[in-house]
Amino acid sequence: MRRAPLPHVVEVGDDQWTRAAEGERRRRRRRCGGRSLAPSLRLSDAVSRRGRPRATRGSGRAYGLPFPVSHRRADRKPGLPSCPSSIFTAERTEGRGRKSRRDDDQMMLFGKISWQFCGLKKLPWSCDSRSFWGWLNAVFNKVDYERIRDVGPDRAASEWLLRCGAMVRYHGQERWQKDYNNLPTGPLDKYKIQAIDATNSCIMNIGFDHMEGLQHVEKIKLCKCHYIEDTCLERLGQLENLQKSILEMEIISCGNVTEKGIIALHHLRNLNYLLLSDLPGVREKEKIVQAFQISLPSLKLKLDLK
Repeated sequence: MRRAPLPHVVEVGDDQWTRAAEGERRRRRRRCGGRSLAPSLRLSDAVSRRGRPRATRGSGRAYGLPFPVSHRRADRKPGLPSCPSSIFTAERTEGRGRKSRRDDDQMMLFGKISWQFCGLKKLPWSCDSRSFWGWLNAVFNKVDYERIRDVGPDRAASEWLLRCGAMVRYHGQERWQKDYNNLPTGPLDKYKIQAIDATNSCIMNIGFDHMEGLQHVEKIKLCKCHYIEDTCLERLGQLENLQKSILEMEIISCGNVTEKGIIALHHLRNLNYLLLSDLPGVREKEKIVQAFQISLPSLKLKLDLK
């Protein structure tokens, strides 16, 4: 007498095998973006004439089936239909399939994001990449007024300048201070900034408040500073302490500086030497010469402009 199948077991017929293979084939085609599958993925390869999978090694997915193909005797249950053992674990297999598809989607998304980040290298300097680096450098230039009160203007300004890639030299010393971690310690009034070399640094307008309390700065060099603009030079000329102390200035290869910012330096009444070189933003150098001849007649002005 034939036993009745268990409630959770489904009889698998020829039509169901065919529909399973066709469904898997459609899913694989959608996953491949509508492209046709390999010629080996045909129903004739996946299903035999009797509607059963052929006895081949490997996974049934290679033949368009939604479960692994196995015909070992241990996979068969007494009194149950002859079918692969994964029929009894269809729910678990379906869960693994969903996880695999989810992992594929995550890897595809990661690949798209990586490709977009790699494309940033090809963007020109005037695109969004500059906005990102400008925002990051603005964080380095942020003024901490509590820090200035705690350690003094010279120490706070030294930390700001070295953090942005500049160098400082203290009064009475010949060695330039380059390393942020090797800043000298001791009494707050011992080290006074005498010279600033901002070559290839990222100092910008919002950080110039650090210079408000400096009283011994005699020389400033701004070379290849991409964020130095006219507003920076105007702010520099408005600081009363620097109007008295600065003797020499060099402005080289700062593309955002125009004659407007250069003329604003006439407030530095003790300025003796000014070097201007490679400034593509300066178009009317005659105006600069006339302005300094009136305001600072003793100034030695050296121009190397095209």
